[in-house]
Amino acid sequence: MATDPAEIPSVWTRPARERRDQPALSRDQIVGEAIRLLDEEGFDALSMRKLGARLGAGATSLYTHVANKDELLELVVDQVIGEVPAPTPDGARWRAVMHEQAAGLRATMLAHPWLAVVLSSAALMHLGPNMMRLSDSMIAILEVADLPDEAVDIAADTIFEFIVGACSNEAATLRTIASSELSQEQWIIQVLVAGEAATRPFPRLHRRYAEQRAQPPEVTSARMFDRFTKELDLILDGVDTRRASS
Repeated sequence: MATDPAEIPSVWTRPARERRDQPALSRDQIVGEAIRLLDEEGFDALSMRKLGARLGAGATSLYTHVANKDELLELVVDQVIGEVPAPTPDGARWRAVMHEQAAGLRATMLAHPWLAVVLSSAALMHLGPNMMRLSDSMIAILEVADLPDEAVDIAADTIFEFIVGACSNEAATLRTIASSELSQEQWIIQVLVAGEAATRPFPRLHRRYAEQRAQPPEVTSARMFDRFTKELDLILDGVDTRRASS
């Protein structure tokens, strides 16, 4: 049975509401201020009431453009995803191009740490035009690598899900360090001491904590990006294997 797209609860499928008078606030104003609020105060601080107050309007004024907070988040996420550049596909260097795409998405997610929270809990963000542009870009990069369609779809989903997960962890780590009132070195030593003690029943994990405690790693942007790159390379190695067998 065919489903009417309008029945899907999303700002991207709901017809725009008609108004005879000019609304006091535009959609762009609402979305822009919501992004500023999220960047300044984090995901938990966002509410329709608080956003309305920042805009000098009641929360009801916002409902001209969105039916609820979920629809607002769809607009906000898509606006921010529009910051991610889409590199030109190149079959001869598809891995390097995918690294460019991944690095661009990572940079945007770390610039807006709340984005990882929303992407990991929302199902309809993919309907936005900028999210579609990003998805199309990732598919194009993999298509010119001569993968069959099914493998392209699986690889694109896997890479996107890896980036969201990795950036969620990185953003959470940086946020926790910032709120701890400790230096990065003090924080990592504290975590390693606790981890070494807690992992004694698990020998393989315990050995790794003990080794890192003996030589604590730096929690730097460069080190985190290097780790991100190596993890992505493992996924792309799998894609290369599929290419060779197809």
